Amino acid sequence: MTTLTLPWPPAAIGPNSRGHWRKAAYLRKRFREACYVTALSQGARKAQMPASGPISLTITFVPPNRRKRDLDNAIASMKAGFDGLADAMGVDDSRFTWAQPPRLADEIGGFVRIEVAA
Repeated sequence: MTTLTLPWPPAAIGPNSRGHWRKAAYLRKRFREACYVTALSQGARKAQMPASGPISLTITFVPPNRRKRDLDNAIASMKAGFDGLADAMGVDDSRFTWAQPPRLADEIGGFVRIEVAA
């Protein structure tokens, strides 16, 4: 099992954001690249993954502050991040399954902890 720590998604790419679509698209692209580079730097490699079958993820959202969060929005905000993780691992993100339901942690940190088990 590999544990990765990905950056917290920007608020402007969340489903409740009301900003301009062009800014959101730019931030999604930057966030996907950031998650790709971060995952590679922490050891996510194409050679480590099996050629087929599900890849189980345990996702823990560690918010940057104590504001109340909606888990559904946190998951939706991570779409580009999951794509970047899949790019780093060399797999299709449709293979991702949840080992446990994603959860919001009671701690403060501003990152997303993902445990990967193939």
